[in-house]
Amino acid sequence: MLVYPSLSFPHFHPPLLIPSPQFPLYPSKEERRKPARKKSPKRTIKSHSFTSKDPSFPTRTEENLNSASSQQSPVGNSTETFSAPQYDLKSLASHIKSCSNFKEFKSVHAVVVRLLDSSVAFVGNNLISGYLRFHELQDARKVFDGLLERNVVSWTAILNGYLKVGRYDELLELLKEMIEDNVEGNSLMYVSLLKYCGNRFDFELGRQVHACVVKGRWNNLIVDSALVYFYSQCGDLLAASIVFSNMPTRDVVSWTTMITAYVQHGQGYEAFSVFSEMQYLGFHPNEFTVCSVLKACGEAKALRFGKQLHGAILKGMYEEDVYIGSSLMTMYIRCGEVSDARVVFDLMPKRNTIAWTSMISGYAQSGFGEEAILLFQRMRRRRVFANNLTIVSILTACGSIESLYLGKEVHGQIFKNLVLENIHIGSTLIWFYCKCGEYDYAARVLETMPARDVVSWTAMISGYSSLGYGSEALGLLNDMLWDGVKPNTFTYSSALKACAKLESVRFGKWIHASVNKTTALANVFVGSSLIDMYMRCGDVADALRVFNTMPERNLVTWKIMVIGYAKNGFCREAMNLMYRMQEEGFYVDDFVRGTVLSACGDVQWESDHASVYCPLSGSLLMK
Repeated sequence: MLVYPSLSFPHFHPPLLIPSPQFPLYPSKEERRKPARKKSPKRTIKSHSFTSKDPSFPTRTEENLNSASSQQSPVGNSTETFSAPQYDLKSLASHIKSCSNFKEFKSVHAVVVRLLDSSVAFVGNNLISGYLRFHELQDARKVFDGLLERNVVSWTAILNGYLKVGRYDELLELLKEMIEDNVEGNSLMYVSLLKYCGNRFDFELGRQVHACVVKGRWNNLIVDSALVYFYSQCGDLLAASIVFSNMPTRDVVSWTTMITAYVQHGQGYEAFSVFSEMQYLGFHPNEFTVCSVLKACGEAKALRFGKQLHGAILKGMYEEDVYIGSSLMTMYIRCGEVSDARVVFDLMPKRNTIAWTSMISGYAQSGFGEEAILLFQRMRRRRVFANNLTIVSILTACGSIESLYLGKEVHGQIFKNLVLENIHIGSTLIWFYCKCGEYDYAARVLETMPARDVVSWTAMISGYSSLGYGSEALGLLNDMLWDGVKPNTFTYSSALKACAKLESVRFGKWIHASVNKTTALANVFVGSSLIDMYMRCGDVADALRVFNTMPERNLVTWKIMVIGYAKNGFCREAMNLMYRMQEEGFYVDDFVRGTVLSACGDVQWESDHASVYCPLSGSLLMK
């Protein structure tokens, strides 16, 4: 007799193999003693989605899934019949969903392969989702490729898998294949595509997806929220607000998406307005909403509103967790209240790496390097994992107080753990060694970095320029250009400072010509560095030309121009520019006054007016 062996695996008891008198689960002792017979080709029961190879064998349909099927025994010429294994495709899919671990899931997949010699769409879809649930994208793709019939659910599941792991190129290839197969999308597929377009800033494709949503009338709460996210990610805040305003219904997710969009674009007060409207309409914010609003408070320096939100958290109006605590610390740090941030940190019942790093970074950015180092040492004693941002923050703290010993110790840990490949850590190490005056170490770090970006090059150029190594700085700029790295505004500013210290107007004009070909000339720091370079080189006319063409001027720009006039002997122009500087609302400090007085104190004024206002003394200088 042909016998089906039993399959056993943990926590799975499917009603798939039902023993019967005609088809026992195990053979009897007498049958085990019989000599083995040659087996005839085995027949299998096929899914209702596919036709049977044997036309005399009825295909199983969905209506009779629970009814018993029978066929002639394939052993010899015996007329004995047996009941075929009974299974329900829906219950099989249910078992796939209920698997709690990957080993159990693989066992269920083995049962599916054994019972179904051809793939069934919705069972295959559940297998794809199951593999993605256990982060096995490659196995999910194998199931997808083996499906003879793919529907929109199959495509959506596999697209979501590639979206979650960030493999956007493969997702785009799948999307092209799906379009060639003329698959009509549904709302969930459009949500996935909108997330992809938002993550890749693909504005044109996202607009086409939006058109498909409108044309197919797929608008619903989830799709509209995805549209708000897409437009905000691509920088079209107006379109995002229009989609949000036209939503017939909203939930906490849609409100939070709009608030986050305003925060990301630096419009904190609009975020506060939407947050207030959300609460007025009876929606209760979740932890993501609160974190976004706290971020807006920090960026807008809205300390009062942040404290009100903190009070609401303490009263239990919002659920407090480690992420809200970290956001509270960041808000206080950005508002300059480092002590309040430390109070929040000390009162947190649980702290993760993000919380520790936020506090260390806050100390380092606020100039409290010693406190940052002490907290980092406490973090190490508690064996809390330090991520890349933690290392960057502690190196910043070491550089701020020029603690070379501890910085080298951190460098040793970096080398030991092989995290030097991180560009941000490498760039911070270069900055740290330059800050401590160890340029040989900085150069070694730059040389050993497997990948160098504009930040790492600029850190080295700035380090050389800050202590007067102008020739080396300009040589590094040349190497950077040969390496194919495009300079940014900070690179140009550092290189121009090197030219100013060398008083090399030739190199300065060469950099000026390069800046003219980019948008960096409109940057106030680049413009100020150009003026300083020309003034130090004695080229007052070119400095004035740059000053007059600058779209924005800050206090540093005015100071450089006034002092440059005075040091180059243009005392009348220096004093007139000081008067104009005050009219523009900029404060003339003692340093500027002292510099102009020392350079122009004995100058005799020649003016057509009887008197002129002098901002040096606040009095009238008589002719």
